[in-house]
Amino acid sequence: MMNWWMDRGVDGFRMDVINFISKDPSLPDGVVEAGGVWGDGAPYFTSGPRNHEFLQEMHRAVFGNRTGNSLTVGETPGATVDQALLFTDPHRAELDMVFQFEHVSLDQRPGNKWDYHDLDLRDLKTSWNRWQRGLAATGWNSLYLSNHDQPRHVSRFGDDGAYRYESATLWATLLHLHRGTPYVFQGEELGMTSAGFTRIDDYRDVESLNFYADALSRGFDRETALQALRAMSRDNARTPMQWSDGPNAGFTAGTPWIPVNSNYPDINADNDRASERSVYRYYQKLIRLRHESAVVALGDFHLLDAEHPVLYAFRRSRGDQQSLITGNVSGEDLELPANLGSGDLILGNYGDPGNPHRLRPWEARIVDISTYEDG
Repeated sequence: MMNWWMDRGVDGFRMDVINFISKDPSLPDGVVEAGGVWGDGAPYFTSGPRNHEFLQEMHRAVFGNRTGNSLTVGETPGATVDQALLFTDPHRAELDMVFQFEHVSLDQRPGNKWDYHDLDLRDLKTSWNRWQRGLAATGWNSLYLSNHDQPRHVSRFGDDGAYRYESATLWATLLHLHRGTPYVFQGEELGMTSAGFTRIDDYRDVESLNFYADALSRGFDRETALQALRAMSRDNARTPMQWSDGPNAGFTAGTPWIPVNSNYPDINADNDRASERSVYRYYQKLIRLRHESAVVALGDFHLLDAEHPVLYAFRRSRGDQQSLITGNVSGEDLELPANLGSGDLILGNYGDPGNPHRLRPWEARIVDISTYEDG
């Protein structure tokens, strides 16, 4: 199947839960049950004993005798940094990179995405830093915050109201300036928000519908259950792409399978591209920077001020070139530490350099510190 698609000219594959393809032979038949509670079979099929053997076989059979570039990214729930090193070590010829889920699980209780809380930025910095450092010498990171299984990150981790543009572009800056390959999920480049559905009839995802029915059966009131869905449902990212302020956001002249986000008359591609503060154009600048700057594409990563609760700061370096990235992950002004206030502005989401010693709400800056010793 993969060779058939390669012969037709595709550039690569995203492989769903690819670390589930090898099963531990001791996996019992049927569903594991212990003490009357349904057991978790994941230890029997996550990164199983022949996982690497199968991936190396796949690589030989599909890519071994082909010339030209191709890309493979594997979705690997539960993968650790050490496991990702094995999957993505080019000398092992398995995968180019993996999607891991550690960072998008930090705002929820382990094993229960519906039991969520505000993200502690220090946890995110710790996680991203571990993956950046862990795959620095061998392997490669995938960089993402939104996808078809996650709520829109401008709603989840930012401010999708008064500071929607600023927080959308701040998270884009932080993500794209890490070392790895950024993934842009449809609509995030417009600052599209989570769906905000107020009726259970608007939801389609079976996971969401099952949670709602289970929550009501356990005595939750309807609004509490709907609030959890508005925060964490996968349907938040599955509403139609918002192209225009026309019927169904310009997505279809028919009836879409799931309702369009009600804010489409304001948030859509036509409006954003015509705006002076365009999320789309900011993404273009970030992507152009990645193509033009070897520091951004390949430079080393150095986390700064790891324990600050709202400042995300890191340095990228390659040879004698250094860039400093700072982001204020809050809706309040932020005074910068003295050693982070120098540099020539490369790109910022407020447009102007501003006060070098202060970040405005949800402000992100990329500055060149190559000639600044204090940097």
